[in-house]
Amino acid sequence: MSEEKVRTEEFKINGEELIASIKKLVNEGNIRRITIKNKEGRTVFEIPLTFGVVGALLAPQLAAIGAIAALVTEATVVVEKVEG
Repeated sequence: MSEEKVRTEEFKINGEELIASIKKLVNEGNIRRITIKNKEGRTVFEIPLTFGVVGALLAPQLAAIGAIAALVTEATVVVEKVEG
């Protein structure tokens, strides 16, 4: 059995593009966790994802992300991806 390798990517995004970016990342399918940090680097929201997460189950998190997007001008999104 092979071990999963987890790769972390981090990118800055403005608040207006936050929800669209999260939806795109979730649709990629190999995401383990998404963390949203504010401009100061503090974690404001974290979404652990599993293979069973689908649109209806993600809707409450997207609503919360929408509220966060309204409050932040710039956010850092940290994405944990599973490789292999």
